[in-house]
Amino acid sequence: MAFSTLGCPDWSFDEIVARGTEYGYDGVEIRLIERETDLLKRPEFRAPELAARKRQLADAGFRVCGLSSSVRFEETDRSVRDAQLAAGRAYCDLARELGASFVRVFGDKIRPSEEEATQLDWIARGLQALGEYASTVGIDILIETHGDFCRSEKMAALMNRVTCPAVGVLWDTHHPWRFHGESIVDTWAALKKWTRHTHWKDSVTRPASSEEPVSAEVAAAAQLAHATNTGHQHADYALFGGGEFPARECLTRLLADGYSGWFSLEWEKMWHPQIEVPEIAVRLFAQKFRELWNHL
Repeated sequence: MAFSTLGCPDWSFDEIVARGTEYGYDGVEIRLIERETDLLKRPEFRAPELAARKRQLADAGFRVCGLSSSVRFEETDRSVRDAQLAAGRAYCDLARELGASFVRVFGDKIRPSEEEATQLDWIARGLQALGEYASTVGIDILIETHGDFCRSEKMAALMNRVTCPAVGVLWDTHHPWRFHGESIVDTWAALKKWTRHTHWKDSVTRPASSEEPVSAEVAAAAQLAHATNTGHQHADYALFGGGEFPARECLTRLLADGYSGWFSLEWEKMWHPQIEVPEIAVRLFAQKFRELWNHL
């Protein structure tokens, strides 16, 4: 069981480790630290400090399961593609140093004005290239069900174009269900052979008439989310177990088919500042998920 640091945007690395162990987690998925989403810029992970971070994790018995990057592959400009690949390779090197097993990347958007098959080929070539490098350092490249790749049919069409075994899928269990009405059974059937990591969250359905005016802080966070990950979509998030997501069905299905990857809370506090603080949401998920597991 892990949590993404997207849910605790103001925590330091020390707080991430301390609170993660206190709340009963096995590890953490690092998306950002103190609101910096480019982990390559963080002083904690530069050569002089990296050894200390590794000792800190080992002493706490706490793992970094993966690094969630902003690398994406839909941009067709060659210089942008080269820069994304370079960043992806650097993330792979950092993931190896931290003992993580994967780097998350995005697809992320399909342009309706252009041939879809051509775009899928282009994204697949990017995944293939990064996956080939990742395989040399023992890291997986996982593309998330995010943006237009929330649709399992599009993800399957993309993954069928990739031959590198180091490339897999990060199934955000909430997104295909919430944004496209896919059943858990159908999404899992389409993606299970590629799925190596899962994100968990919960949300509710609110009628448009109940929407409140958006504050400047919330609008700015949404704008940053779209700039950082172009396929970002809005949902009305709820504390885990307090919404409509069929978590029991999802967990039952995964365990029945032998899934052995991580179960990672992705509480989108960075992009939705109005939702509950991590001291409540992150702690609660560990309790609720453990209860769910024990009562299957």
